[in-house]
Amino acid sequence: MISINNLSIQFSGESLFDHISFIINDKDRIGLVGKNGAGKSTLLKIIKGLQRADEGEVILPDGYSVGYLPQEMDIHSAGSVIEEAMNAFTEVVHLEQKIVLYEKEIGERSDYESASYHKLIRKHSEAIERYHLIGGQAVHVNIEKVLSGLGFEREEFDRKLSTFSSGWQMRVEIAKILLQQHDVILLDEPTNHLDIDSIQWLEEFLATFKGAVVLVSHDRAFLDNVTKRSIEISQGKLYDYKANYSEYVVMREERMESQLATHNNQQRQIRQIERFVERFRSKSTKAKQVQSRIKMLEKIDLVEVDMVDESGIRFRFPPAPHSGKIILEGKKLNKDYPQKRVLNELTFSVIKNDRIAFVGKNGEGKTTLSKVLTGQVDFTGELKFGHNVVIGYYAQNQSDYLDPEKTVFQTIDEIAVGDIRPRIKGILGGFLFSGDDIDKKVKVLSGGEKSRLSLAKLLLTPANLLILDEPTNHLDMHSKDVLKSALLQYNGTLILVSHDRDFLQGLTNRVFEFRHGMIKEYLGDIYDFLEQRRLRTLSELEATQKKAAAQSSDDLVSQNKINWEKRKESDKEVRKVKTQIGKCESEIEKLEAQLKSKEGMLATPEKYQKQIQDGSLYSSYEDLKRELAREMKRWEELNYELDILEG
Repeated sequence: MISINNLSIQFSGESLFDHISFIINDKDRIGLVGKNGAGKSTLLKIIKGLQRADEGEVILPDGYSVGYLPQEMDIHSAGSVIEEAMNAFTEVVHLEQKIVLYEKEIGERSDYESASYHKLIRKHSEAIERYHLIGGQAVHVNIEKVLSGLGFEREEFDRKLSTFSSGWQMRVEIAKILLQQHDVILLDEPTNHLDIDSIQWLEEFLATFKGAVVLVSHDRAFLDNVTKRSIEISQGKLYDYKANYSEYVVMREERMESQLATHNNQQRQIRQIERFVERFRSKSTKAKQVQSRIKMLEKIDLVEVDMVDESGIRFRFPPAPHSGKIILEGKKLNKDYPQKRVLNELTFSVIKNDRIAFVGKNGEGKTTLSKVLTGQVDFTGELKFGHNVVIGYYAQNQSDYLDPEKTVFQTIDEIAVGDIRPRIKGILGGFLFSGDDIDKKVKVLSGGEKSRLSLAKLLLTPANLLILDEPTNHLDMHSKDVLKSALLQYNGTLILVSHDRDFLQGLTNRVFEFRHGMIKEYLGDIYDFLEQRRLRTLSELEATQKKAAAQSSDDLVSQNKINWEKRKESDKEVRKVKTQIGKCESEIEKLEAQLKSKEGMLATPEKYQKQIQDGSLYSSYEDLKRELAREMKRWEELNYELDILEG
């Protein structure tokens, strides 16, 4: 349990927190919510101990372990993916190294009766015992499970981490935090670095995590699936709700409506009392009643209405210029990089008013195809655009397309033409740039401010094909809702790259899934796609459902029997592997007991001089160690097989 007591902190003379207090319980699932700049990331840093508050304290129990994932990190690693992940287990690695050194020294020693030899044997035994106590034998299995869940292929485990993009490097940092089994983990926008598959896996992992979780995220679906408590930070105050994000939004509205109704009733009562006092103040016959009313006013505990910060971006995309029916066609498109072919013989078409979502693992080609369509990278194959197609493009790394030395106003002014020029300040105001903000240089803007400025640029050139690559990164909930509303009203063609399921829902009618250089098309929105793909991977169930339309009820009963038999066979395999694991564990216990006995013999060489002199004792000791190592490896393999069988 962590206790946060009366925290206060100020920035530039304004209060970020004003004596806020709350408790993080042992198995809490908390979502920190609020507008960008409300102080969510700052609060995580204070809890971790990376930043100090002006007032108040954070109290942690002795030995309490806190894991923390910031939004961004500068990662410098010379090791491979698996080596970097092993850094989460420094004690295990240290023990493995010590055990190897001890065993090497034991093999080279012959002074069996010396005190130093006895001490060496004892250290070796203690190291092995500690290694098993902290689960060292299962470390490699757990690492593979987490890395695979976060999207790494097995053949990538030995690749140098430095050869991966920053997003994939951040996945390894997420893996390390998950593997370390902290008492509480603090996650600041973890889904920014993940694709939909990995987000869903992380949701399942956090559901069974034994510690507490506090996270900041603008992914509404992720918050709903993970959290059971929402803490809102707004204008320096803290509001605590025992609910996930969607439930919190409803409860907040209900609370404010109730507050407002109570406040209005109280104000009416106060006005009535004040009118009575004012009317009869000068009449001696009413003096007693007047004094009573005045005392009543003094005793009233005023009901305050919590103010909601209503500031937020507001805009609509300009009408799309007329275009032909065919927007673009691609035939046998290829794109090669030195490491691999990212796009392989892609053939597809985009029709006027299509609304397409690009989904799939990071690195599978979504951004690459977006850049191909916008003419930023070369390719082989044929790409043909229709009549009068005008592209508006929002890049994932949009800040790289902004001149850091220009001001906010200059960035918009240089592309504004005609009737738009007098409206520049109004447009910037719609994206929360007002007053002195418009004179800020781009290089000092936050990630959210750069995103808003890039969206403002999109409005200045009307387009009939919008290609948006991760446009919701750095946007808060309200800004995302405004963007989604604007896209729903947009009357052109839309291609959208995003991993935010809630944002995508209802925005698209086709989904292109990128996998192994190819694309597979699905009709419907993101949740239609997720359901279809889930059924596709469960091939037996899908086959059953395809046959169901043509089969009679008797056939369905027969098919259900087949499925039952398959499930029974699968359960049989699980039981078989569990039995093997049990036998393996019994053998490990037996070997460890024999090994301990041999170590005892080596520790008292005066009793076993013959076996020591002819080398049989040490030889049998080494044989036992090798056999134990084989059993340990088999135990790991069986557990990995069990994980796969159990899904």
